[in-house]
Amino acid sequence: MRDNLLSGPEPDPARDAGHQDAPPRVGFFTDTSVCIGCKACEVACKEWNAVPEDGMALTGMSYDNTGGLGASTWRHVAFIEQPVPAGRTELPLVEPDTGGDGTAQGGADASGMRWLMSSDVCKHCTHAACLDVCPTGSLFRTEFGTVVVQEDICNGCGVCVPACPYGVIEQRPTDGRAFKCTLCYDRLGAGQEPACAKACPTESIQFGPLDELRERAALRVDQLHEAGVAEARLYGHEPDNGVGGDGAFFLLLDEPEVYGLPPDPVVTTRDLGTMWRHAGMAALSLAGGAALSFALPALTRPKGRR
Repeated sequence: MRDNLLSGPEPDPARDAGHQDAPPRVGFFTDTSVCIGCKACEVACKEWNAVPEDGMALTGMSYDNTGGLGASTWRHVAFIEQPVPAGRTELPLVEPDTGGDGTAQGGADASGMRWLMSSDVCKHCTHAACLDVCPTGSLFRTEFGTVVVQEDICNGCGVCVPACPYGVIEQRPTDGRAFKCTLCYDRLGAGQEPACAKACPTESIQFGPLDELRERAALRVDQLHEAGVAEARLYGHEPDNGVGGDGAFFLLLDEPEVYGLPPDPVVTTRDLGTMWRHAGMAALSLAGGAALSFALPALTRPKGRR
């Protein structure tokens, strides 16, 4: 049992959080190579969790109308349209069909554009800074290893918002409380998979024991590499990364920055212990200096004088 572990190896976060008979840790593996951008996961998440609508206006920059994760968007499907970089794989949603004149009638065309789509979600970090800084205990680690916000305990202080290295958690403007994905904690307790994974028609979102998902993801990357998709890579799967490994990780077809993900996230509370020690040493030094400033005149005063 380890207490106050803010960084480093952490093989069993649920047990270290006090769940002695915890089941295997579960999470998400999102394979973006088969995401079709249908947004069924967004709809299922909102319906099951009674998440309010957060605006239906298009941004003008994309077909995406949600824009990003937030207090009222716990699943967000990114639509990324980009020119195909030299040497990268073109992945049309359908096989190009040639018309009578020999021109392509669908899929990737002569413009050299491609779509990258990815369903983003809270990463349920092994070392969750949002949980570590919460002053009320509103955020807690479940027996499944996930991180959940108890909305009836949240006081709206907002300390968790800047603590998240992914910018996931957010305060709802209507009441100031923080919200994010719960990985459908109520469904997990009933032996069901999360609503988003249940609704995904292409199995882009896969749910299960985290160790099994990591093995499955590694095999999928090998499969894509053999098929010539050399740029396929995993993101957030390493248990020794800056957050101790994510409970929700991804297969990407480009650099993380293209998907709006930080390239090398680090838990923001990693150096908290060292910072407090330095602050304590500084306070002791200041107190010692103040005491010495009062003591020196008494020590240097000539004898016989008051």
